Formats: sequence, structure tokens, C-alpha cells
Amino acid sequence: PQPPYRERPPKPPRRPPGPEKPPIVLTQRETLIRSLIAVLAIMLLSFVLNLMLVSHIQYQASQQQLLDHFKAQLAAGVAPVSEGDVDDVLLADGVPVALLSAPSIGLETVVVEGTSSGDTMKGPGHRRDTALPGQSGVTVIMGRASAYGGPFGKLQDLQSGDLITVITGQGEHTYEVMGLRYAGDPAPPPITAGNSRMVLETARGIPYAPAGSMYIDARLTSEIQPNGARQTNYFTLPPEDKSLATDTTTVWALVFAVQILIAAEIGLLWAVRRIGPRQAWTVFLPVVFLTGLVITDQVIRLLPNLL
Repeated sequence: PQPPYRERPPKPPRRPPGPEKPPIVLTQRETLIRSLIAVLAIMLLSFVLNLMLVSHIQYQASQQQLLDHFKAQLAAGVAPVSEGDVDDVLLADGVPVALLSAPSIGLETVVVEGTSSGDTMKGPGHRRDTALPGQSGVTVIMGRASAYGGPFGKLQDLQSGDLITVITGQGEHTYEVMGLRYAGDPAPPPITAGNSRMVLETARGIPYAPAGSMYIDARLTSEIQPNGARQTNYFTLPPEDKSLATDTTTVWALVFAVQILIAAEIGLLWAVRRIGPRQAWTVFLPVVFLTGLVITDQVIRLLPNLL
């Protein structure tokens, strides 16, 4: 026999809906404050993304362009061997001058002329007042430890006796690592005439927070090449090209970008009141974010060149 059919108990009656809450209407001041906080949050996010992600992509793109250009110069026999080019015109900042390789730490990078913060965004920079690699005297190459590829982030792993190879317009040069030192440690004795030494310099400390400089000293073991003419010396070296210096030569670009951001903020506030916050942010969010990337890029130039 089938079990008797059981009826479901009736549902309890629904409670009558309560009074609807009135929509929150922000004053003009509260709208302004909320928008400013949102823009500041976007700026902070843009800074973090630019420094820790976008900068590395920019570095890889710059390195590929520099490598192609430098290889073409080597093939044509017009790669720089002095502070001037083949037409005796002073080398511009950021042009390739050498290809540096340290197999023991997996380093292979194009070295550019100049050591300002803008130059080291592209790759390690050759300090203008020093000899080019392979030439007689001291060569100084400065590179970033964390941002923009962090090409010199593993310099501390180099051991005495490790080999470093540098290719310039005068051929291939081999250096042997002498050791690691920090700012304040005794420097190697001055080199005598007819000898050559290279110093690789970067920041020390936790990533993205430099606390000083560290150096790798290496002596040339291959044949010394003739020195090229050099116009810059220690006393005429621009301040932004020195260790842990900042670059203020493009502050005008930062001011211009801030003006664009202010204009976008004014437009955003107007749009919020005219067409609503969702539609306004849909239109202005890409503008504010891209402007934030430009601003943070200029702000990074104001940070130490070895960061």
C-alpha cells in the first residue's frame, strides 16, 4: 500500500516591507573628498605597478632595441670608442657603448652612455668621466639593483676569479673579479700606467630601498686598448650622473602631467554630477590611470639612479 499523501504546511505570511531607506546624497564637499581619495589610490597603484612591473617590461624592450642598434654598429665598424661618435659628435645620453656579460650570475646586458636615473632605466650606464671598458685606466659602470630589470641585482654573488666579458667597438675584453666592497671599505690601490680596472656599482640594502652603494672590482686580463678622447672629467660630470643621484632635468614633464591630472579630476567631478558616478568613472578611469603612469614614471626619475 502507498503511504498516505501528506500536505505541505502553508508558508507563513511574509512580513510587510519596511520603509525604504532614502538614497545617500553626498554634498559637493564629500563628493570632492571621495574623488580625491580614489584618484590618490589610483596614483599609488600606478606607482607600485610602474616600479615593480611596467619598469621591467620597459627595460626588456629598451634592451632589445639597444642590442639591435649596437650589433648594427659593430657590424659597420662604427661603435663608439671614445666620448664622441664616428663623426666626433658628443655621444648622447642613453646610446649603447658596450655589451657586458657575467656568465656566473647569468648577466648579459647592454651598457649605455650616461648614469643619470633616466639613463639607467634603459640599462647599466657608463660614467662619462671614466675610460671605456678595455682601455687604460678605471672604468665605472653603474646599474640598478631592483627596478627596471635590476640588471645588477646579483652582483654580490660574484666571486673572486669569476670572469666578466665586455664587447666594445675595440673588440672583446676579459676581466677577472677581484672582490666585493661596500661604501667606506678600503679601495684597491691606484692602478699604475698601462693597467686597467673596471668597477661595477649598484645599490645595497633591501629591494627598492637603497641604503648605500656596493662595488665589484675587476682587473683587465686581456690586451689593453688605446684610450679614446674624453671631454667629461670628474669636475664637469653632471650631478645627476653621480652615485645614488636623482634626475631633476625633466621636472617640467612632471609639472605638465600633474596639470593634465588636475584637468581630468575637474572633468571627473563635473561628469559625476551631470551623468552619474558609474558613467563618469567608466570614461575617466583610463585617463586618470594613464596619467598616473606618466606621473609615476617622472617621480621614479627623482629616485636614486641605482634603485
